Parts: sequence; C-alpha cells; structure tokens
Amino acid sequence: MLETGMRLPEARFLRIGAGGPEEVLLSTLVRGRKVVIFAVPGAFTPTCDSAHVPSFIRSMDAYRAKGVDEVICLSVNDAHVMRYWGETTGAAAAGITMLADADGAFARAMGLAYDNPAAGMFGRSRRYAMAVEDGVVTAFELDPLGQCSLSTGEALLEKL
Repeated sequence: MLETGMRLPEARFLRIGAGGPEEVLLSTLVRGRKVVIFAVPGAFTPTCDSAHVPSFIRSMDAYRAKGVDEVICLSVNDAHVMRYWGETTGAAAAGITMLADADGAFARAMGLAYDNPAAGMFGRSRRYAMAVEDGVVTAFELDPLGQCSLSTGEALLEKL
C-alpha cells in the first residue's frame, strides 16, 4: 500500500485535451515538482462532490503559497466525466487538474482499490490525499471507508 517515503511508480492517466482524450504520464507531472494528489471514489458522488473537491478548491491559494506546483484530482472514471466534473464543481477554474485513472490501474497498483456493492461501485479508489516532491510521497492521508476527514484539502495542508 502507498505510504510516506515511497517513490511513485509510473502510471498513465487520461484527460480531455484540445484534440480529445490524451494520455498523461505521472512521471511527467511529478518530476522536479511539488504536487498534491487526491483521489475520490467517484465523480459526482455525494461526498466527493459536496465535501472533498470543495475542500481543495478552498485551499488552492494556501497550496500555492506553500510552493505547490499543481493539485491533481484522480478518480476511476473516464476522462470525459472528469472534465465535465471539473467544470461543474469549479475545480478546473480553481486550477485543479482533473485526471481519470480510467481502468483503475493506479488505484490497484497502490493497494487502494475497493468495491462498494451497496453503492453500485466496483473497482474504485479509496479516498486519500498525498503530497509528492520529485516523485516521492512526503505526506499521505487515507480516510476510513465512508469518511472524508483526513484527506481533505485543509487536513493535508496542515502536513505541509
């Protein structure tokens, strides 16, 4: 499982660019940079939409003041859903990069994939947030299932 001090492996994410879906390599995002990455179980789901993403929107100025180069939101959804979710929540306008872990490969590789059949969710990511410097995890917070407290924008900010 993902933990502080770990170097992140290579991963491929998707986003919608000017020409449609495009691949984004994790190594390109983190190399030589200070980045915050948070993951949610699903775009447009109640807690992700009303609490988790808004906590990072509220914290963006503070992250910039601490020298964070980029804040990235991951979800096991397709790139079109992530683009639209970023637009409707204001996350994209706030400067949050919305990326799709479309097949859940990153969530599985990090030991953070889970199923919640009662909610109709399969192969999703656990809710977490991490700070990464030059590819190495410097802070990591994993919420217990069904909660959103340890991995909020404000909570991770206190760890920086």
